[in-house]
Amino acid sequence: MEQQQTQQNQSGQIMQEPPKVVTVKDSLYLTDMLSWNLIAMKKAHFFANQCQDPEIKAALHHAGEMHQKHYQTILTHLNTSGSQQTGFSGSH
Repeated sequence: MEQQQTQQNQSGQIMQEPPKVVTVKDSLYLTDMLSWNLIAMKKAHFFANQCQDPEIKAALHHAGEMHQKHYQTILTHLNTSGSQQTGFSGSH
């Protein structure tokens, strides 16, 4: 299912596409999002390997996979929307 989200700028007009420039604040937030997901993924997999209960172990592995998917999704969006413009590379 294709989702189209519309954003409104401060004057109330609908933004048809994202801006071509990523601000420093945006860049820092994106870096934080990548870091949060990477750390959450690593912690979930670590604790899953320490766990004895199979249900909890499976739930932790599932949570780790979810964070890994989010991490990859963010990287994919950055790479397909002009990583050269944002200065991001896929080496986080």
